[in-house]
Amino acid sequence: MIALNSPVKPNLKKLNKLLEQVNDNGWYTNFGPLHKELTAQLEHYLGVKNLLLTNNGTSALQVAAKAIGTRSILATPFSFVATVSAFKWQKDSLAFADIDKNTLNLSPDSVKQAYRKGCKADTLVATHVYGNPCDVIGLDGLSKKNNFQIIYDACHAFGIQLSGNSVLNYGDASTLSFHATKIFHTVEGGAIVFKDRVNFEKAEEIINFGIREKRGVVGVGINAKLNEYQAAVGLVNLDEIDNILEYRSELFYKYCEGLKDIVELPLWHPEANTNGAYMPILLKNNSQMYSIAQTLSEKNIQSRNYFEPSLDKIFVDSHNYGTRNSVSASERILCLPMHAHLKLEDVNKVIKELRAIL
Repeated sequence: MIALNSPVKPNLKKLNKLLEQVNDNGWYTNFGPLHKELTAQLEHYLGVKNLLLTNNGTSALQVAAKAIGTRSILATPFSFVATVSAFKWQKDSLAFADIDKNTLNLSPDSVKQAYRKGCKADTLVATHVYGNPCDVIGLDGLSKKNNFQIIYDACHAFGIQLSGNSVLNYGDASTLSFHATKIFHTVEGGAIVFKDRVNFEKAEEIINFGIREKRGVVGVGINAKLNEYQAAVGLVNLDEIDNILEYRSELFYKYCEGLKDIVELPLWHPEANTNGAYMPILLKNNSQMYSIAQTLSEKNIQSRNYFEPSLDKIFVDSHNYGTRNSVSASERILCLPMHAHLKLEDVNKVIKELRAIL
């Protein structure tokens, strides 16, 4: 079986040394030394400031929203369900704008039309879909004109840069997931990168029950801290991240070269690098997508219609400013095997089978 995904396996020799250190310290959670070290290393590696580790990516979205003062969101409908369910859980009001049919990211034109039609959302939630950066300049301009904040769901965008600057530095907050299926993981975990230090400090209180050191409880909070065992996994995996990103990017370009003349590929941001987070292809229609997925399965090749359905079809009680492109993409998208353990010969086999089918 050529698996769709296969998590990075931490080096057990390195990991055991760190776990022994945790046991010797007797400090298992609550901002321990490995938590602090991972925070510092990630800020340095990613080229960001005000990075706050969390227990998962969903908490990262929720805490970011609370820290910047979100009450209502205008969101992309083409993303993983948690991108918007995290906010619905907190009873934030939800509306959808459409995506760009070529990039699959939230369309600035659709956002502009939503506000012209009376949208009052105080926060825009946009996903860098498959690691492909949004039009951050266009969305930033709209945020100034319409007085809304931006949270970027950057769970696919670890290591992505725009003209040498981390994509995580855009917006009021960017969130990451460090789930085991992601490029970089801590088994479970996540992070938020804040533009403003004040929001970072507010979020630091929120993830610790609303407690501020030396002051006690200063507000309402939850427990969303990353523990020391998870931080240990992160430190070990971070040692290998350059090789992982380079290899996955190589696989991505291999796929693109072999498939560009027979399938539609999302249009990548011209100023961005790639990280091989996913390998999406767009087929002609829903019927062809399912037929190809079934044929690949019969050849022991896993694939996934990811993301389906368009989120406005799930959250039907939310306001919809038009999602035609998202609905179309969700019915035709198919993600192919992509992970650090995938072999080049496996990619060649997938390409060969797809070319034979199409």
